[in-house]
Amino acid sequence: MEIADVKKRLLQTVDRARRQAAERRTRTDDAERAYAVFLNQIAVPLFRQVGNVLRAEGFAFTVFTPGGSVRLMSDRAAEDYVELVLDANGGEPRVTGRASRRHGGSVIVSEQAIGDPASLTEEDVLAFAMKGLEPFVER
Repeated sequence: MEIADVKKRLLQTVDRARRQAAERRTRTDDAERAYAVFLNQIAVPLFRQVGNVLRAEGFAFTVFTPGGSVRLMSDRAAEDYVELVLDANGGEPRVTGRASRRHGGSVIVSEQAIGDPASLTEEDVLAFAMKGLEPFVER
């Protein structure tokens, strides 16, 4: 193979990689802005409402907002929680829901993609929270 062909292909690869990285940074920046609005206007207020209802029903849970996420955590065990975070480590940034619970001597963590932060609704958040809380309220 000619060196000129190798150089041409390498330069095309470098250009494509740089262009894709710039596009990925733009998508991530847009998603982070939409996620901040989503957290402040939908997720945090709804998690607070759920936390208040849980307390009123005798379930000890507290809402935390650590570093760009919202977490509804049991007052009894730090391993027992439901949370929403922005996952920007993939193709498209997505809000990811995590549910963690202590079971015997181990901790079981499940994750699921919830959706694009710009299009999520209160109903989406509530549906995730209710499903994630099932193991904690069945006792």
